[in-house]
Amino acid sequence: MAAEIHARPQSSRPVLLSKVEGHQDAVSAALLIPKEDGLITASEDRTIRVWLKRDSGQYWPSIYHTMSSPCSAMAYHHDSRRIFVGQDNGAIMEFHISEDFNKMNFVKTYPAHQNRVSAVIFCLGAEWVISTGHDKCVSWMCTRSGSMLGRHYFTSWASCLQYDIETQHAFVGDYSGQITLLKLEQNKCTVITTLKGHEGKLTSPSLPWLIQSLAPQWLESDSCQKCEQPFFWNIKQMWDTKTLGLRQHHCRKCGQAVCGKCSTKRSSYPIMGFEFQVRVCDSCFESIKDEDRTSLATFHEGKHNISHMSMDISRGLMVTCGSDRIVKIWDMTPVVGCSLATGFSSR
Repeated sequence: MAAEIHARPQSSRPVLLSKVEGHQDAVSAALLIPKEDGLITASEDRTIRVWLKRDSGQYWPSIYHTMSSPCSAMAYHHDSRRIFVGQDNGAIMEFHISEDFNKMNFVKTYPAHQNRVSAVIFCLGAEWVISTGHDKCVSWMCTRSGSMLGRHYFTSWASCLQYDIETQHAFVGDYSGQITLLKLEQNKCTVITTLKGHEGKLTSPSLPWLIQSLAPQWLESDSCQKCEQPFFWNIKQMWDTKTLGLRQHHCRKCGQAVCGKCSTKRSSYPIMGFEFQVRVCDSCFESIKDEDRTSLATFHEGKHNISHMSMDISRGLMVTCGSDRIVKIWDMTPVVGCSLATGFSSR
């Protein structure tokens, strides 16, 4: 069931509309149903639930389906009402939801991975279901035949995925912090490039940000690319110059390999996604203007452990979920400035 929240108007912060509770374990994914007062959730408690808002203002499950394995990822295509659920056992299951959202029929199972599915995307135009998993691979399968079209393996767990339908490019983030850009085709894929700009695992790459503001690739060198002092593994140059080797760092703006003395400054650089101060080389620090440091993000307290979120941009709505088993629905119009469409009221 759900608690209805009566929020104050004229707030510059997200407005909490509803809290949906009832899951017995962490909620892996939650998606708003377009043009409906409803949402779909997938949970580690092995359930898929479709919640509809009742006249009382509370959300109750109209569909409650138990899976054979914990649910780890989900994709929903509203026009065809097809839902794809990734599981902890590596399988992806497809269902079709009835027009009144009161019944869900099983379609087929896709043996996509050998381990936990981390992300699922459905492409209607190609009739592909694309997914990543903890078996260190991205796979794409035909939804017509259910057959595997291709796999590509990485050196670390593939943790998140974005796909551009027009160009057939997949952006895959992995546990090492690397982003791999792939061109997916019917029975093959081509590695376009790899990007290294994070030191920990990636959880959710943003496709528009990736396309418009790609961080530079980190360069490798045996000596500082600013002062030419050797790094500590460059034994030959250390011997020739009779100097101790230095530790290698990287400038987040230009990507060059630099020593600590040539990268003493720290700066934010929001246009590349660095909202907080990061290491930059001294020359790049001087090139960053004050207006370049202007934050492009706003920060708000969600008051629960958020592991997944999704937006309905047309209505200015956001849904968040996480390990506390609670799903929250937010009105983001005070933040993003768009009007709330008819069909999802905060009454």
